[in-house]
Amino acid sequence: MLLVILFGRLIWQAKSAARVDSHSELRTPLFWRLFRLPISMLILVTRPWLSVRARFSVQEQLKRADLDRLIGPEEFICGRLFAGLLGVMVAAIAWSPRGWAPFWLLVLALLLVQALPVTWLRDRIESRKRSILRELPFYLDVITLAVESGLNLNAALVQSVEKGPRGPLRDEFARLLSELRTGRTREQALRGLAERLAVPAVGSLVAALLVAEKQGASLGPVLRAQAEQRRTERFTRAEKLAMQAPIKMLPPLLLFIFPCTFAMLLYPVASRLIEEGWLR
Repeated sequence: MLLVILFGRLIWQAKSAARVDSHSELRTPLFWRLFRLPISMLILVTRPWLSVRARFSVQEQLKRADLDRLIGPEEFICGRLFAGLLGVMVAAIAWSPRGWAPFWLLVLALLLVQALPVTWLRDRIESRKRSILRELPFYLDVITLAVESGLNLNAALVQSVEKGPRGPLRDEFARLLSELRTGRTREQALRGLAERLAVPAVGSLVAALLVAEKQGASLGPVLRAQAEQRRTERFTRAEKLAMQAPIKMLPPLLLFIFPCTFAMLLYPVASRLIEEGWLR
């Protein structure tokens, strides 16, 4: 009964945190909202043993997933640890009718469950990268049209954020504009954008814009050339994925489709052989 009450209170706290952030498009992941208190306690215990290299590596991954403003590296590492402990507890409870859970089962539950946040973060980074590469040509077209119509780069970015579809690239451009409003120079904000995303296409765009700005060249031709290049790369990636599809379909065919097909085809032959006594 006490566990039910505690779990209900945690859910209520998570919903309250979600209501506080309702005016922002950013959302702290549910797991970290739900178990904020025990994770905070783990941070106090494990903070002296967390190395600078581990914190920096996790911080870079959180930046690429656009979670660095919501979750710190210590929170993520301790969230992994707490998830592993939850997996151990669930495994022990599930095995309790048979007695004490074996040590190998607890270790396996710890290793598997604590790896789930890492897998989720990696999938989020890859999904954001695919979305950014897919949306980049459209946003470049919008920015190019705005610049060629007489607006400067900042106003063109504002137009792209207002007119563009929702997605990670729109969020990153909005973050770029907010950094410009807080006093960062355009060069610093653009370099920060390239470092956060760590996408070669965005890095090439930022480098081209900085070079054109230093040389005093017009941004319109540069942006149009970048848009054409990004669109060509998108078509090339689509063709590559289409060529890889038959190879990726081969293992499921060999493991699942072909055995079932052969079983259905050979069943009448096998039954006839059994009736005639050949397989007795």
